[in-house]
Amino acid sequence: MQLHQPVNNATGLAGKYDFTMHWVSEGSADSTGPNLIRAVQEQLGLRLESKKGAIAILVVDHVDKIPAEE
Repeated sequence: MQLHQPVNNATGLAGKYDFTMHWVSEGSADSTGPNLIRAVQEQLGLRLESKKGAIAILVVDHVDKIPAEE
């Protein structure tokens, strides 16, 4: 949600990790810290890169309202 686009895990790392990150959200009054992309690189040693690819999307074509019983 913070990046306003899907993120795909292509690290190849298996398992669960417990870590804490610190960054400053865009538009925040506090501008003393890194943005999320820079924080991921500096604090986790990972790089976020933009690529085109397929993602799963749910499309609702039609909805009928079911009458409520009285």
